[in-house]
Amino acid sequence: MEFRKTKIEGLIEIKPRIFTDSRGYFFESYQYELFKANGIAEVFVQDNQSFSTKGVLRGLHLQKAPYAQGKLVRVIKGKVLDVAVDVRAGSPTFGQWESVLLDSEQNNMFYVPPGFLHGFATIEDAIFSYKCTNVYHRESEAGVRWDDPDLAIDWGIENPIVSEKDQVLPFLKDWK
Repeated sequence: MEFRKTKIEGLIEIKPRIFTDSRGYFFESYQYELFKANGIAEVFVQDNQSFSTKGVLRGLHLQKAPYAQGKLVRVIKGKVLDVAVDVRAGSPTFGQWESVLLDSEQNNMFYVPPGFLHGFATIEDAIFSYKCTNVYHRESEAGVRWDDPDLAIDWGIENPIVSEKDQVLPFLKDWK
């Protein structure tokens, strides 16, 4: 596996080694000791999966402490533009974002630690999977608008399909 650190401390793209032959393919998607040796020592306690049609945008979300979550995300089928925004208090990269194109043909993954807003836009119909370091807790949900002009995220799609809940989230400058 290849672990690529991004320009924002803590965000890591993981590219597995894929073995293919006439029958199909095989790859190891997670191995604790290997991940630990590359800076991801968290224990994952919950797995989630969603399906989104092309043009859907979900985010930007996080869970506040003490239910903050780190996420290891990947696409089982399709393509998404995955985005993480640093909102860690005192971080030198606060308000900066990073994006990774997750593609079921590459089977690449993205590790998003606690303290980051997270969202994704589906470039094509997609089955999205994520391992979480903490359980879901509704009262700890928080978020920021996907179209925040101060973030100026290029989601790669025009007129995304966004939930009512995500359309009324605060802007980062108003977020607490």
